[in-house]
Amino acid sequence: MPQGTIKDYDINEHTGSLLQDDRSEVSIDPTSTAGSGLRYLRIGQRVKYDIEDADGRKVARNLRHITFD
Repeated sequence: MPQGTIKDYDINEHTGSLLQDDRSEVSIDPTSTAGSGLRYLRIGQRVKYDIEDADGRKVARNLRHITFD
């Protein structure tokens, strides 16, 4: 499962982007956090996610916080 860092996030629109660990950028759309329990995302926050192709662009789906045990 890929991991990355939130680059920017609009709390009102629930959209933004994240930087994958390989430094490529992936979009975050409003459905990315649906059902995940995330209420908000912070710039610099580490997350794990699934990648899907949406209209020819990469989109992060099923975002989850990275927790350290």
